[in-house]
Amino acid sequence: MLNIAFIWVNSLLPREVSAAFSGLVGQVMDWLFPSQGTMAEGEGNGILRKIAHFTEFCTLGALLSWMAGMLRQEKRKRIVVPVLAGVAVACVDETIQCFVPGRGPGVLDVLIDTAGVILGVMLIWLIAAKKYAKRRN
Repeated sequence: MLNIAFIWVNSLLPREVSAAFSGLVGQVMDWLFPSQGTMAEGEGNGILRKIAHFTEFCTLGALLSWMAGMLRQEKRKRIVVPVLAGVAVACVDETIQCFVPGRGPGVLDVLIDTAGVILGVMLIWLIAAKKYAKRRN
């Protein structure tokens, strides 16, 4: 899956490269939302990185949930399997960082990633439930 490759490739980036990319994204965010304060430097960069983690894994959760639905998994598996797979991807993601200069694993990142996966799964589940309810009426 391209989403997983994107997540893991970003984890393979050395700290300096990853920080430079985050700084660039922060500058774009500052330009788009100037009244929100700076995200390009310092502490804002850390917040931006956590938002990026959450967003990557929210997307992953939605994609995994959608795929489980396409495979006609039973209802419980449409939730449990995508969440467990997302947590596994998060754990591998943090393990990869053990081997990258200047990077390291973080339990907080796994928790943020897991929250993102759960939200992504819930969003797809809610969309599907609304679509099903609309068809029934």
